[in-house]
Amino acid sequence: MLSTLGVLTRSRGGLYVVFEGIDGAGKTTLIRSVAAALREHGREVVVTKEPTDGPLGRKIRELAATGRGTVTPEEELALFHEDRRIHVAEVVRPALAAGHTVLQDRSYFSTLAYQGDRGLDPGRILEESLRVAEEPDVLFVVDVPAEVALERIRRTRGADRDDFEALDSLRRVSKVFRAFAGMEFVFEKHLIDGTLLPDVMLERVLSVLEARRQSP
Repeated sequence: MLSTLGVLTRSRGGLYVVFEGIDGAGKTTLIRSVAAALREHGREVVVTKEPTDGPLGRKIRELAATGRGTVTPEEELALFHEDRRIHVAEVVRPALAAGHTVLQDRSYFSTLAYQGDRGLDPGRILEESLRVAEEPDVLFVVDVPAEVALERIRRTRGADRDDFEALDSLRRVSKVFRAFAGMEFVFEKHLIDGTLLPDVMLERVLSVLEARRQSP
């Protein structure tokens, strides 16, 4: 199947693929595998993420790591929006215009899930996000039970907060991501079982991309 993958394009040039899911779902590992498979067959691939590695993205991660005690949810949301605005303008849109495939780890769906869990109005988050965000061509939601995700997080990062609090949060946010997979969007969306073997998940993603290439 891989040998038949062609240039994945739409009217704006390239293909924008977003991967979402809770921490520990396996998104980042899957993205690396997809990128390697596409590049092996001559595709131009840009791998990126939100929050970004820029100053605002680093600030967001620092706040998350220290408990967010120094900012309000509204202030944190403003950081997400500005980080995303810069990222879309400087990375995503230029890559798409050049005809590349963009594989992105998280987008405004994560902002809806996590900032909504902090008490902000999801409708407001979505409205503000869409002023700066680029909608994907394909959304993959990588789904795992919260217990599995927490165990993976413990193995890779260690436990840095109360497990019961972390598990409760993961369960709530996981429900939001699963809901996204069942909603009606103008773009294509797929729920990927994150407990499957890595090669199986990779094959399912590549099958979706190949089907897009073959569609009129």
